Formats: sequence, structure tokens, C-alpha cells
Amino acid sequence: MGGPVNIAHALSEMARLRPQAIALRVPQRASRGAELPPYLDISYADLDAGSDHCAAALAHAGIRRGMKTALMVRPGRALFELMFALFKLGAVPVLIDPGIDRRALRQCLAEAAPEAFVGIPLAQIARILLGWARRSVRIKVTVGGRLAWGGQRLDALRAAVPAQRLTAAPTQADELAAILFTSGSTGVPKGVEYLHRHFLAQVELLREAFALAPGLVNMPTFPPFALFDPALGSTSVIPDMDPTRPASADPRKLVAAIGRYGVDMLFGSPALLDTLSRHCERHGVRLSGLRRVISAGAPVAPAILARLRPLLDEDAGIYTPYGATECLPLAVIESRELLRERARTEAGAGTCVGRPLAANTVRIIAVSDAPIADWSAVVELPPGAVGEITVAGPTTTERYHARPEATALAKIRDGARCVHRMGDLGYFDADGRLWFCGRKSQRVRAAAGDIYTEQVEPIFNAIAGVRRSALVGIGPAGAQRAVLCLELERGAADAAERIEAEARNRARQYAHTRDLAHFLFHPAFPVDIRHNAKIGREKLAVWAAQRLGAGR
Repeated sequence: MGGPVNIAHALSEMARLRPQAIALRVPQRASRGAELPPYLDISYADLDAGSDHCAAALAHAGIRRGMKTALMVRPGRALFELMFALFKLGAVPVLIDPGIDRRALRQCLAEAAPEAFVGIPLAQIARILLGWARRSVRIKVTVGGRLAWGGQRLDALRAAVPAQRLTAAPTQADELAAILFTSGSTGVPKGVEYLHRHFLAQVELLREAFALAPGLVNMPTFPPFALFDPALGSTSVIPDMDPTRPASADPRKLVAAIGRYGVDMLFGSPALLDTLSRHCERHGVRLSGLRRVISAGAPVAPAILARLRPLLDEDAGIYTPYGATECLPLAVIESRELLRERARTEAGAGTCVGRPLAANTVRIIAVSDAPIADWSAVVELPPGAVGEITVAGPTTTERYHARPEATALAKIRDGARCVHRMGDLGYFDADGRLWFCGRKSQRVRAAAGDIYTEQVEPIFNAIAGVRRSALVGIGPAGAQRAVLCLELERGAADAAERIEAEARNRARQYAHTRDLAHFLFHPAFPVDIRHNAKIGREKLAVWAAQRLGAGR
């Protein structure tokens, strides 16, 4: 890429081409009950002009090109305007899920070391009380509310500078654009360094993977995904929900917003789709008009897809892209193909995640927990062999911020290319499709060999009354005991004895589950804060060890 590269150019271009088209529809306040609150419509011209004004205001506060800026604002107009304002300045937004553990959040901000902190009053109060980035933050901008902790208010800054048209900073392709933190589902979240070329490549791959075109109406229930909409020419309908608790979203409000605003694309975690599909099935609600449903964050259970599929029109697609914060999207599969493989998944084959996108080079390497500096030291595996999934492509990020050890463990140099180790296990089948077998760090390391979560759990998830299962290992690596934790459907507790008997019977049917001797019932699995879908198996392993250690 030659010349300046900046994702903010895409918003300005859309404002030029489609000035009066609606870019955002945002709830003006939270509502109680099933009724939708009033929504505010924001055109592309208004969003572009608003971000210009915010950029001028932030520049007046001292924020400049290359400055790391923590951004903690609720989903809505301010989030979009401020995010694009920072891009236009060439500043570096730092985005962290606000719902993660307080100690982890403090560590993340200490590592990111932002010089500026832009946030709502609650975030500013937490910054002071919990010591977030105390040593690095010198510019504080409060979005809304009163000021009682120093710094400046965004409204006052906007009033101090005239509204003006800005040209985005001439940032370069390899210049740091943002630091986006992982979900931290298997440890403290890591800050992924996005360069400007990564954002542009991601927009192009999303456009290609899902045939996205200007004019679509998207409901992004995961806020960062919505930030791509202005670059794609889509209208974002922000749902009235807590984005940190997608599984608890009110499905009545989702259905009402989809109907009122003609939503034809929905992005949601598997947990949200589970909640929505159960509601629609129970009440006979169809989601006519939806053309694309996209779900990511964890494998989507076949039962969820089977429940959701009849609720949509025949020509609608349900897509489950596979990837990670470090590289997205890597591969894509549509629900019909995935459901055709349901029997294989429920017999222990793993979950098919589809074919890699043409721009990505995906290879399977021998499982190792050690760093690999150069591709020449890699043992590449043939189709059918389970190993670690690696990817090199235009959206593959190259390092974690202030985490050289984590970078060394996750990145391999292959000539001029950076290869990312996904930390996931999988294999290619004879048709060139990729199958996911579970997280490398969550494999059970038994004396007879490693056992992979995604090749075990679907066998037991198919039992009537089981909501989900989780395979964990207890004891030292290489001699771990495999334990299966079971979370039951609501109202299925009385069937626990029958379920355990069926689980033990199924375990005897497969070579890789015959050594399963322990089955424990858990009331509600711990899950990640971002998607409410990734199971916290590390916490479950501690719980299981305590239960078994107590002789239960």
C-alpha cells in the first residue's frame, strides 16, 4: 500500500456519496419492559461532521497523532463519533471490555499506558478509585455529566472550537492504529496491535465473506463490530441491551427493533442467538426480513442453528466466521453445511468451521507449548492430523502491546510474513475444510494422550436435558484425570440420574471418551464477559478438583 492509509477516509467517502443515508439509529435512553425507547437517526453527513468536531475538540485538549487514548464510552453516537475522531487525528484508541475483572482491567491499562483517557463519568470515577493508568494518563476528557476529577468536559471542548471539516491524518499502512484487547477467556486479556492496513483489510474480507454492500441495515449486538458499518455503507441499529451481557438481552426488544427498522443483518454471539431463538420458537415468532445472521466468539451449537434456521426465510444465511481478535475473519461456514455435519460433530469429529478465505494461508503444525521463532523449525501436519491452527494473511496482526513473551509464543516469522498461532487445535479434512477441536491450553493431558474439548463435549451436548458440557482435566499435565461437567436445561434437574446414566453410556461408545470416569453437575458455567459463550474451563477445573477432593 502506497500513500496514506486511514479507516476514517471510508466514513468521509460514504458521507460524500450518501450524505442523507442513515448511518446510525441509537436508543436515546434505556427502557423498561418490552417497549422500545425512542431512537435517534444520524445520517452519514451528520456522523462525519460530528466526528470532525470531536476531533477538533480532542486536539484542543492536547490529543495528537500517535497518542494512545483509552476510550470508555457506552455504545451510541458518542462512541462512533469519538472513535472516528481519534482515527482522523491519527491517535491510537485503546479498547478494553469494561466488564472484565477489575484487577485484569487495571493490568491491561497499565500495559497500554495511555496518555489520554476519554470516558463517561463512571469510568473516570473508576479510573481514580482503582488507579487505572495512574502513571501515564495526563489528559482527561469526560463525556457527559459533571466534572469533579480534573480534566475537561467534551461538551466544553466542542463549544471552545468551531465546527470544521477535517482531513484525516496521513497515517501510513504500518502505523499503529488501535490497541484492541482480547476477551481474556483463557487468562489476562492481551492488547492486540492493529495497524491501519489491518483495518482496511478486515473491511475488505468482511465485504467478500458476506457479500456486504451499501444500504444494508445491521443490528450489531457486539459494539466493536458496529464500527465497521460506516466503512461498509451500512445502517447500524444499536440494540437496547447491556453489551456486556448478551445472554441476558431482552429478546422482545430485539424482535421489535428488527421489525421496526427493517434489519436485514444481525451480528450476535452464540449466547444471544440461543436466547433469541428460544424466545421466537416458544412464541411462534418468525424473523422474516433477516437475510444474514453472523455469529462469532465461540462455536455455535448445532441445536441453536437447528432452532434458528426455521425462523428465517429460506434464502437467509446464518454464517459462523472463525477467527480471533488477532486475525478475523479466517474461515466461514454457512449453517446448512454445518448442520449437514451435525452427526459427525456429535460423534466426536470436532466442529467444521469451513474453508479459509482465499487471502489467508492456513496451516496445521505439531502441538507445542514453546515459542517458535522461525517457520523453518515448524513441523507441518498433513490433512486429518490434529495440530495447532496457524494463519498468515492481510488481517494477521504482528504483536501484542507490551507483551514480548506473549508475542514470542504466538508469532512465527516466515520470511517477510508473520504467522499467527491461533492457540486453537484442529485439522483439515479431505475436502480442504477446517475443523476446530478446542483450545490448546484447555486440552486434557492424560497419560494415554491428549483429549480435546470440542471432540468430546458435542457428544454429551446432544443428550436431552443438557444445556452444555465442559471437559476439564485435574492433576499434573501428562497424568490428568478427565472430568465432564454438565449444565442442565432449566427444569431438567429431576432428570439428572437419567442424564448421568446416558452420559456414561455414550462415553463407552468412543475410544477418546472411554476413560471418562467423573461426571459433575454444575448450576451455571462461568463464561467470558464479551460473548457470554466461551466457557471458563480453567475455573471449572478448580471447582471440579475441589469437588472430587472432597470425596463427592
